[in-house]
Amino acid sequence: MATTEAPAAPSTSPPRLRIPSAALCGVLALLAALGAGHLVAGFISINASPYLAVGNGAIDLTPIELKDFAVRTFGTYDKVVLLGGMAAVMVAAAAVAGVLSLRSPRPGVVIVALFGLLGGFAVYQRPDLTAVALLAPAASLVVGVAVFLLLHRIAPRKNAPAERSGGASRRSFLLGGAGALVGAGVLGGAGQLVSGARDATASRAAIGALVPAKSAPAIPADADFAKLGTPTFLTPNPKFYRVDTALSVPQPRAEDWSLRIHGMVEREVRYRYADIRNRPLVERTITMTCVSNEVGGDYVSTSDFIGVDLADLLAEAGVRPGAEQLFCTSVDGWTSGTPVAAALDRDRGAMLAIGMNREPLPLEHGFPARLVTPGLYGYVSATKWVVDIEVTTWKARQAYWLKRGWGEQAPVKTESRIDTPKGFDTVPAGAVRLAGVAWSQHNGIADVEIKVDGSPWQRTTLSAEVNVNTWRMWWTQIAVKPGTHQVFVRATDKTGYTQTDARAGTVPDGATGWHSTTFIAT
Repeated sequence: MATTEAPAAPSTSPPRLRIPSAALCGVLALLAALGAGHLVAGFISINASPYLAVGNGAIDLTPIELKDFAVRTFGTYDKVVLLGGMAAVMVAAAAVAGVLSLRSPRPGVVIVALFGLLGGFAVYQRPDLTAVALLAPAASLVVGVAVFLLLHRIAPRKNAPAERSGGASRRSFLLGGAGALVGAGVLGGAGQLVSGARDATASRAAIGALVPAKSAPAIPADADFAKLGTPTFLTPNPKFYRVDTALSVPQPRAEDWSLRIHGMVEREVRYRYADIRNRPLVERTITMTCVSNEVGGDYVSTSDFIGVDLADLLAEAGVRPGAEQLFCTSVDGWTSGTPVAAALDRDRGAMLAIGMNREPLPLEHGFPARLVTPGLYGYVSATKWVVDIEVTTWKARQAYWLKRGWGEQAPVKTESRIDTPKGFDTVPAGAVRLAGVAWSQHNGIADVEIKVDGSPWQRTTLSAEVNVNTWRMWWTQIAVKPGTHQVFVRATDKTGYTQTDARAGTVPDGATGWHSTTFIAT
């Protein structure tokens, strides 16, 4: 006798999303939220974009050692790596938010909302943004939650009735997901276009070439040994090193820019760009070095800077006795502290620069104006996009890097580098050419020596000196037999100091040690 099984009782548990669909709900909601925030930020300030605001906040909270590692390892791509890593973490967290919402959208809504609140907090903390900038993370929060709820409602369920789990539901979800993805792209792209339409490119182009009233002395033909393997004496603007905390290049226009000097002064003064441009401009050839430059590193470059004497501007304000530092603020809120004594030292020649190599400053190098103080590492001497100088004391104000344990005065240390041969190059045995560069800004280089395979130090041939605030090239030729060889280099500055072999890292006030290279002769 045939028997039939009783039909299974219908499930009493609520329909569940499929895991891939649930994860996709979270990721697409995140992308839509970021796109909406970026669009609104385009009308206010690109730094109000929640993604960039969180990234900037991450930079500020990153330990010094990790920042130094990032600069050392990734160079100018350190911010790209940060943004990429942050994106990966956010996508993973959004996917988890979706998976936690298999039955109810509540966990995902909470997590998406937390993303929005985090963006709002990051924007609120930005010193260069006003309260209106909070509209960008608010838009992110609203759009993110709305998209998540919509996708969660139409996503296919595992144990739903046939009409809810079949093709119609899948098609609705795919269409909704595609719409969210396209919408996120359109919103983000529109935000970038709106922001780009307000950038400083046209403002810079309208300025044209800068011709100083007092030009720098001509660079001698033998100021470099570029044909022998050194850098060119002047660094082309696109190759000038760049290290800063800005995730997006600030875009102040020359016609909107002004510089305020106040604090411990007799009178507060404010300069517009035209005020500076219409003064007699001076040109100075200056080598700049980043404190993050490792031994043998390439965060050192030279340019003909054009601008006005910073000492003249400070004299017009009237610096009061007891002042110790210029607390300088960039348009994006970054701060540095420059010693007043260095800024007022006319022999040193500190400048408010508006040009490099006869062009207006490139956007990424501080257009419309930046500070350049020879002989000091950039983090205390070279504020880009500068808009405010408060004359004060070290005790009264602490700048960005000083708060993080870096040195206060930061004079550039005497260093040297081997540029050719590169590490583990293979060269013919016999006569081998060595070349490189040395620097000791504001002291000048007197001598450069090399040591080959433990032999005594031997002097090299130096290039013509341009001035004590610039680097100096060197070269020599040695005879080697087949095999592996190691070369060390050291420089002596004009004070008589010979650089130490003691290795020290960049924190807190610059690296020390002899640079070396190993090559193979065949």
